[in-house]
Amino acid sequence: MTQVQVGVGAVVVNGGKVLVMRRAGAHGAGTWGLPGGHQEYGETPEGTAVRETAEETGLAVRPTARLGFTDDPMPDIARHYVTLFIACTSTGGEPRLREPEKATALAWLTPDELHARRGELFAPLRRCLDEGLLQNALT
Repeated sequence: MTQVQVGVGAVVVNGGKVLVMRRAGAHGAGTWGLPGGHQEYGETPEGTAVRETAEETGLAVRPTARLGFTDDPMPDIARHYVTLFIACTSTGGEPRLREPEKATALAWLTPDELHARRGELFAPLRRCLDEGLLQNALT
């Protein structure tokens, strides 16, 4: 692929913990990432975060802030993303795996737990953590 794509990561926070999913199937399989996906034409980043979180976990969320972005070249798979991170709060439901071909597990992790699992994180989430973008969602 020779073009940069826009991805959106939904930073869903509850009680000081962030919702993560163990990725399956697509690039980054086996790593922990955020609910999210490709931004569609005409869709806002917030709209993508709401849609993807509902599709992947069944949670209804409300966007609360734009946290920033990471630049995520993935030359080993010939892809390049700019990932936008959107803070969200849950407005209803309990998370469950709705797309088992995309994720095999869900977890609520604290920032300390994310740092401890840094080597297990999907590259965009790892960069988001390293750049301090999650802090604004947790305050």
